[in-house]
Amino acid sequence: MGGGEESDGLVVVRCQLGERAVFGALVGRWHEPLWRFVRGMVGPPDLADDLAQEVWVAVVRGLPGLREPERFAAWLFTVARRTVTDHLRRTYRAPETRVEEPEDSADADSGDGLGDLLTVMEIRAGLSGLPPLEREVLILFHLQDLTLATCADVLGVPPGTVKSRLHRARRLLRTTLVERGYEA
Repeated sequence: MGGGEESDGLVVVRCQLGERAVFGALVGRWHEPLWRFVRGMVGPPDLADDLAQEVWVAVVRGLPGLREPERFAAWLFTVARRTVTDHLRRTYRAPETRVEEPEDSADADSGDGLGDLLTVMEIRAGLSGLPPLEREVLILFHLQDLTLATCADVLGVPPGTVKSRLHRARRLLRTTLVERGYEA
């Protein structure tokens, strides 16, 4: 955030007090990161547009009741996660579509070595091959640059669980990228 910009908490409070014009600033600040998260989870840009719109509608409805305005980012991504999860559930309930979780290999090495070595392009290239839980933790942590604590808030799990999911997601991402011809 550049100098002179109001904090998210202050902007949220102003929105809660009825300053409608300020909501546009909030959308302007957060729409692109929100859209990138949704797009990473669902794929097609037109579907990401529709789901991001659903998220903003939910935000408009829920914003007056947000008790901790300074935690807007975590709350926004939580709303987005629920919207995406609801969409994926509806999609996966269709009889012709099945979700198959990859099996963990007993031979998988314990050190993933990917931590800071992956570029954003490599992560994006491998995301489509990952299950939703692993995909979302990578998007939130690596592409949205959220802290472990904020990721834990968004996902509704302890930080240790976020670390475990990140480890598994990186391992699965490595496998996916190697299968697609990227160097591991």
